[in-house]
Amino acid sequence: MHTNKVSFKTVAVNGFKIFYREAGDSQKPTILLLHGFPTSSHMFRNLIPQLAGDYHVIAPDLPGYGLSDMPDRKTFPYTFDHLAEIIGDFVDQIGLKTFAIYIFDYGAPVGLRVALRFPDRISALITQNGNAYVEGFSTAWEPWQNYWKNPTPENREACRDALSPEVIRDIQYGHGTNVELVSPDGYMLDIAYMARPGADENQLDLILDYRSNVALYPKFQEFFRKYQPPTLAVWGKNDPFFLPPGAEAYKRDNPKAKVVFYDTGHFALETHATEIGREILDFLKTNL
Repeated sequence: MHTNKVSFKTVAVNGFKIFYREAGDSQKPTILLLHGFPTSSHMFRNLIPQLAGDYHVIAPDLPGYGLSDMPDRKTFPYTFDHLAEIIGDFVDQIGLKTFAIYIFDYGAPVGLRVALRFPDRISALITQNGNAYVEGFSTAWEPWQNYWKNPTPENREACRDALSPEVIRDIQYGHGTNVELVSPDGYMLDIAYMARPGADENQLDLILDYRSNVALYPKFQEFFRKYQPPTLAVWGKNDPFFLPPGAEAYKRDNPKAKVVFYDTGHFALETHATEIGREILDFLKTNL
């Protein structure tokens, strides 16, 4: 396939439908784009066309997100281990032998688990507000951290506000950025997905399991030290959740890591897709 056009596909992985976007020439180096909470591969709609001229680009919706299946939590454990298992099997199933990986938000703990599973396949790491260091946490995490330490029904309920339309629109997308540059399409789609029956409880399960990611940070950092993948951190510096020190920390384990900050918030691609795309192309040109 030799085209910059984006194809929209589905594949069955372990009995679950995984939706994904694909663009570019499959004979060229691959970039795997992994979205975060509370979004989907739709967040890459402006980035994919920039990358597809030079690379083969794959962007799946994680299980329970976007157009991928959202199984019932009674039969499907909503844990990061499970999401990573399915995405790892997806990578195997579509035949990705070597790939750069772009990790954002929840895509970081999923993607870094995939990297631990396939360390020799990772050609480069691009982290966009994708945390792997405790220095990256802001005080906004306090309700979640309370839930991790003491998973009572009351503490679970205290995390529900993070799923509200107002928080998705005004904090996830709107904080620290020029809101006039933020297309409503992104947050309205995320709000619609979150309104599906059962989605809130699935997400609360993942919020509790997020503590497993913090426990794995030493393993992720060991991977950085041992394999030294070419690393680029492109970071919205006004992110209310993941602070700039979390980006700088990548240099501790991989001194050659490049860190670039943008005057925007958590969803940096909403306002700076062109700049981030250009930075990625320059980075990969010299590192792949």
